[in-house]
Amino acid sequence: MALYKVKVTTGSFLLSGTCDCISVTLVGLQAQGTKSALDKCGTALLPGATDVYNIHEKHDLGDIQLIRLHKEPFSFFPEDSWFCSQVTVESPTGKIYHFPCYRWIEGYITVELPEGTATLASADVHNPLLLKQRENELKERRETYKVLEIKLKGFFGRQESWKSFEDLRKVFWTHKTATSEYVSQHWKEDAFFGYQFLNGVDPMMIRKCNKIPDNFPVTDSMVASILGPKTNLTAELERGKIFLVDYKILEGIPGNILNGHNQYLAAPLCLLYLSPKDEMIPLAIQINQTPGPGNPIFLPSDNEWDWLLAKMWVRSSNFSTHQALTHFLRTHVFAEVFCIATLRQLPMSHPLYKLLIPHHRYTLQINALARESLIGPGGSFDQNTAIGVAGLAEVISRDMQSVTYTSICIPDNLKSREVESLPNFYYRDDGLKIWSAINSYVSGIVDFYYKSDESIQKDQELQAWVREIFKEGFLERESSGVPSYLQTRPELIKYLTMIIFTSSAQHAAVNSGQFDFLAWMPNSPSSMRQPPPKTKGRATLESVLEILPEVGTTASSMVTVRLLSTEPGDMRPLGTFPDELFTEEEPKRCIKAFQERLSQISAEIESRNKSLPLKYTYLNPKVVENSVSI
Repeated sequence: MALYKVKVTTGSFLLSGTCDCISVTLVGLQAQGTKSALDKCGTALLPGATDVYNIHEKHDLGDIQLIRLHKEPFSFFPEDSWFCSQVTVESPTGKIYHFPCYRWIEGYITVELPEGTATLASADVHNPLLLKQRENELKERRETYKVLEIKLKGFFGRQESWKSFEDLRKVFWTHKTATSEYVSQHWKEDAFFGYQFLNGVDPMMIRKCNKIPDNFPVTDSMVASILGPKTNLTAELERGKIFLVDYKILEGIPGNILNGHNQYLAAPLCLLYLSPKDEMIPLAIQINQTPGPGNPIFLPSDNEWDWLLAKMWVRSSNFSTHQALTHFLRTHVFAEVFCIATLRQLPMSHPLYKLLIPHHRYTLQINALARESLIGPGGSFDQNTAIGVAGLAEVISRDMQSVTYTSICIPDNLKSREVESLPNFYYRDDGLKIWSAINSYVSGIVDFYYKSDESIQKDQELQAWVREIFKEGFLERESSGVPSYLQTRPELIKYLTMIIFTSSAQHAAVNSGQFDFLAWMPNSPSSMRQPPPKTKGRATLESVLEILPEVGTTASSMVTVRLLSTEPGDMRPLGTFPDELFTEEEPKRCIKAFQERLSQISAEIESRNKSLPLKYTYLNPKVVENSVSI
């Protein structure tokens, strides 16, 4: 008689236990055991409990390869879902086998769990039992997630004006942050306008300008008051001090209709100058792409309200591109692509599944909610924004024709925009540190499981995963540079780093500051109620307030950005992995080193922030969520 000790751990959160009957079957190399009921039927596997059971088998089963958990009804009780964290089995010789689960088991089913040592399919080539288990698991998951495949082509109150800017302070007066207060006090300042292109919610638009665009005829005389008498545009271009933000992607997008009234979008160009004080200040703004008498170039030397209105048009355009592209498409949608491909193509025993699954937590759920309440017909985008659902779909379609691998890898992105050496660019500084930390962590995991480039090339599950992401996420566009096949360990390491960074740090950088920077509506109007001015010299406080969103739209938008910026109560900061999916010592060492580096980065950020008038906190690992979960 052989005695096996089975230890079952149930999740620690509310309602994770079950009253259903749970049985287990041990499957070893030499034999399969008998189906043995765990003696908790009807008395519940309680939340957070670890229960130990003795199972007697007639013979030694050999090395345990997998276990089967059978969930069956108990008496007349209704079905009761169960969150199984993990199971361990101690053999008669004292050897411990680990079976990570960390998922809900629903319905009356049998679930197979492979032993926790992460393996590649090629390692199981001589073990038909494990190969079959992998195939069955993936077949089941592919059917489950088939309907969730990404098809990007399918994306789709009170009405008076504000009487004064001071009236805006009455909205959300009970909820303020240090940054939202700073924004409300400094939003008119040119230096703060430029600062937001570096450290606001969208640090992805600004790029070095090496030549003034032909459709943006800015002259030396126009900007002489800012540059000073001893220099000119050509000289400052050569010195690398001129930068450009271009919203051409919005050109021709029709405005939404809100409360029966047309709303308006623009496609501005904004020229910026890195001043001797290392401040990024605006030099000139053209509100639409085609130059001409009806599309004047606005300058800091213009009438106060003309210049402020021009900056508002830029900020309103930035609201649209940030929400549609920088935030929704390039974090939420891409993270969903990565998540579904992982669920469909990588079995639980695959090392990359274990590496990636913590970075997919809640992503499908939050995106489903977004489709229902934010970007669906009648949702927040339809009710509060000039771009609307139709405009959102069109601008995403346009962006998908130009998105590149370079643009979603932060080191390459910064280099392509030529902003690597900009001063006071905290998104860049903190982002590169986190990218490097993720890269080092991923390198340790990849080097442990893949001993050669050939092992990557032969990993059919890995290659199927890469192909699905290329097909469903990037529409098989070879010009994107996104890999459809990986051949070397460095290629795999970079690819995995990109996925984890996008799903964690990048999302935090473009999401977490939304209330801080958008709650003060004039700093980032979600809509404009009149078309762009065709002449200068006519803007006044009253006319500006007539152009900005009305009271009801403002209040509704603020509720939305408040919700979008609120982390879930059970957030897991970057590097926090309570689910022990890896059982080998080397991956555990890699995780510990990763956590130590993140802690060091956090301390460096907090030390720097002490001397800043406006702290940049969005990439502090302590507040970066592991996944796109809000």
